[in-house]
Amino acid sequence: KPVKFAHVVYMTRRFDEMIRWYRNVFEAEVVYENPALAFLTYDDEHHRFAFANLALLKPETERPGERGDIGVNHVAYTYKDAGDLLDTYKRLKAAGIEPYWPVHHGTTMSLYYQDPDGNRMEFQVDVGTVEEATRLMESEAYAANPVGVDYDPDALLARWEAGEDAESLIALPEG
Repeated sequence: KPVKFAHVVYMTRRFDEMIRWYRNVFEAEVVYENPALAFLTYDDEHHRFAFANLALLKPETERPGERGDIGVNHVAYTYKDAGDLLDTYKRLKAAGIEPYWPVHHGTTMSLYYQDPDGNRMEFQVDVGTVEEATRLMESEAYAANPVGVDYDPDALLARWEAGEDAESLIALPEG
């Protein structure tokens, strides 16, 4: 099971207004921002809120008076280590529940799931310390790819079950 709640991601057509509001209300600081995405935090987590700019990402769906895809994109939960995350993956897969997106963000190694109503959640394990994640988010490499690279959870699970240590499993895959 997760060890803590990590963050929530919002889809918005009021990108700048939302950032200002969350900065004001939560006294949050911007950790990373580009025209499409912003990550903010108010504590020792590398980000507690993320915002996706739908006006830029999906302008064709914008119709006066319609919400489009506005709202919560997903909520995220952090696991103790890669072993716990992969054990959860194995347990859920055996129950017929599979992630729709396994991705390594650089800051986290993540598995995204949907519940029966389509609500999305991210199960993640941190990659490095908060300080290391913040430095990565400030880098040119992150700016070039703030989303990350897909990975094969079955291959990672096989490495885990073959005895590889949890720490080595969180290395960013080539991609």
